[in-house]
Amino acid sequence: MLGLFLCPASRLSELITELIKAKPIRPVALSLVIDTGLGGVPKAVSIVESRSELLALRMVEMPAPSDLDAVWLERVSEFVPEDVIRVIEPRRGGAGWLESVRRVAEHGSWPKLRCGGQTMEAFPGADQVADFLAVASTTGLPFKATAGMHHAVRHTDEQTGFTHHGFLNLIVATARSLSGKDVREALLSTDAETLVGEAKALGDEAAAAVRSVFASYGSCSLTEPVEDLEQLGLL
Repeated sequence: MLGLFLCPASRLSELITELIKAKPIRPVALSLVIDTGLGGVPKAVSIVESRSELLALRMVEMPAPSDLDAVWLERVSEFVPEDVIRVIEPRRGGAGWLESVRRVAEHGSWPKLRCGGQTMEAFPGADQVADFLAVASTTGLPFKATAGMHHAVRHTDEQTGFTHHGFLNLIVATARSLSGKDVREALLSTDAETLVGEAKALGDEAAAAVRSVFASYGSCSLTEPVEDLEQLGLL
């Protein structure tokens, strides 16, 4: 259910120390989040591969530079092993953002959409998410979403006042994007019952198509997303 364990490259040694103590019965499937710059990728990958009894590298994620170009993307391809998924986050906003999303996919990497953070500006509006889906659903590669989606359904956090996207909203919105229906309405909905009904109504073929596009998302909580799905009757 929980998929890959995410770890920043800057905390890799700390993770390895803890795993040595824990003695896992099998290697932990890892998504390595590069927070040390592109130049730090080879060393981080090498460290993970040297501890194959503890870690199994499945994904490498990193932010794209503002001047994203083919040379940078080719270096990513060189640094990350062929059997490892590459996930790249183009900088949201600006005239070239969506073109960067397409360029990332054309070079064989998954685009990443950041859906929240510590400031209001970190949360994209429904129109921006809809624009992203319009591109991401046509590239032939999956995308990953991250941050801000601890819960299944769109809601406003009482402490911060920030409105968070729901991962169930994004699932339904992806399905609508693939079928030419109203994506923005699905993203803005706070009607859990309607969203659940629409998700459950997806046939096997449609569900597989959604999964092939919206393939992964990251959450800070290991329990809240699962609890939400159980309460909504989806697990």
